[in-house]
Amino acid sequence: MTHTARNKFDIDETLEKDSEFNIKHIIRLGKYVRTYKADLLKTFGVTIVGSVLGLTGPYVTKLALDNALPPAHADIPLIILLAGALLAATVINIFLIRFRVKRMSKVGQGIIRDIRLDLFTHLQELPFSYYDSRPHGKILVRVVNYINSLSDMLSNGIINVATDSVSLFVIIGIMLSMNVRLTLVSMAGLPLLLAVTYIIKIHQRKAWRLHSAKQSNMNAYIHESIAGVKITQSFVREDVNRGIFAKVTDSVRQAWLKACSIQFFMWPSAMNISVWTTCLLYILGVNWLFDGKNGGAGVTVGVLVAFGGYIGRFWDPINNIANFYNSIVVNMTYMERIFEAIDEPVIVRDVENAVPMPMITGAVKFENVTFSYDKGFPVLNGVSFECRPGDAIALVGPTGAGKTTVVNLISRFYDVDSGKITVDGTDIHGVTLKSLRSQMGIMLQDSFIFAGTIYDNIRYSKLDATDEEIEAAARAVKAHDFITEMENGYRTEVNERGSRLSVGQRQLISFARALLADPRILILDEATSSIDTKTELIVQEGLERLLKGRTSFIIAHRLSTIKNATRIMYIDGGAIMEAGTHDELIEKKGYYYNLYRSQYTFLEDMA
Repeated sequence: MTHTARNKFDIDETLEKDSEFNIKHIIRLGKYVRTYKADLLKTFGVTIVGSVLGLTGPYVTKLALDNALPPAHADIPLIILLAGALLAATVINIFLIRFRVKRMSKVGQGIIRDIRLDLFTHLQELPFSYYDSRPHGKILVRVVNYINSLSDMLSNGIINVATDSVSLFVIIGIMLSMNVRLTLVSMAGLPLLLAVTYIIKIHQRKAWRLHSAKQSNMNAYIHESIAGVKITQSFVREDVNRGIFAKVTDSVRQAWLKACSIQFFMWPSAMNISVWTTCLLYILGVNWLFDGKNGGAGVTVGVLVAFGGYIGRFWDPINNIANFYNSIVVNMTYMERIFEAIDEPVIVRDVENAVPMPMITGAVKFENVTFSYDKGFPVLNGVSFECRPGDAIALVGPTGAGKTTVVNLISRFYDVDSGKITVDGTDIHGVTLKSLRSQMGIMLQDSFIFAGTIYDNIRYSKLDATDEEIEAAARAVKAHDFITEMENGYRTEVNERGSRLSVGQRQLISFARALLADPRILILDEATSSIDTKTELIVQEGLERLLKGRTSFIIAHRLSTIKNATRIMYIDGGAIMEAGTHDELIEKKGYYYNLYRSQYTFLEDMA
């Protein structure tokens, strides 16, 4: 499906690679399970012992009926011995079950943590285009809900199905040792159960896949609504949004009910088959017990009672295995979504044999660079320019001209289609991303503030920075005064996205964050657009000092902020239409002159 369709909460996601029951997902999940092989083997051994002990009950009953309670007189010592053995087996089994539950809960949660960590790590490396092309709620549901759905299957299902499989063979072995014919009767319902399981599986997987898509839609709408709650209240959209959410949640409810109606058909089917088989066992067993002509030899009261006990135990592991298969079918949908996200290609990554970027001085060069977000629609077409260390390069032009693309390419958030970008003569395509970006400071128009203290937010760019260094950076961008006026100064707690702060304050904190890293190349993308004129004058003073000695790229629609730039480049149609200083471009009376005059005239009219 297209990314456009993904980017709406009311359109169901479909998998890029649709498939039926895919054993590859199980094998892939097994790689995570193998990390805990030692714990699993210990738990498996303990569980097997417990399972065998738990199977002694019917056999002890058989011994009691056939050997300890003969018609003549009861063998009291043997009865006491058998009762003691059964009690000891039960008590030991209780402790073994406790050990299994604790150990498997730890293993299951460890596997969940590993999968979630791999997914989160991969998400941090994915390109901006991945996040631009789908609601963030549909990404979040994979990291939280879908992985949580695997928890029970991994915590209990894996070891249980292994134990039940062994128990099943042990039970069959015990039953065969007592009576072959009754054993075959006990197993008579298996073919019917397998047929029912196969039929249910086909419909069940489709139903849970639909539920997964509806749940993803709901999560996307919740995330979008929370992020836009101020706009909702401003335009009094509460009732309308409630109606939309009601429809979204109703689709989740209906999908869940449909999936459950199919899933829950499995358990009663298995129970009915086991009950029918048990009835058949007793009918034939009693007949053979009293009718020696039809095989009564070998069928004693003890054997029949023991079979009555074992047939329940025989069907229990079969039901458990069927339920585990049922769980795999349900969770297969979630595994598909999780692994699909993990398999999303990282478009920009370190190339083979990438080397660390040496200490940057700040000479940047574009050599005939062409780039397009969508193949066949270039945003930049054969762009070439060069700047020296310490230059302040201002990028101006109409919206969508490619200004932000230029700075994104310098930071290598995207790779060029053709051409080359060098920093200090080194092709940035051949250096490690960490060594390149760690020497750059980026300040965007959307100043993101994290939940935590102001110290934490500024320190984000340099984790080992001291409080003094943080305060020095804040002073440099004129943020220190307003910070110290807050109730706890730099230790004031701010909310996620900085809702307690004004737009200007958020941007000043972001300035301090970017500049704390002491970058050799500084990128300011509309960084002062939301600052009022008075604040801008204060910030400008700090910026002029801080820009000195470092290469900077400044994107600004407010042309008053870039008059002192070393060079101004007017970009339009994916090309540099003209370049020069402010005075040179004004004198030239070209694109920049017209833009400057139109803005100046507009401000005069506003005044």
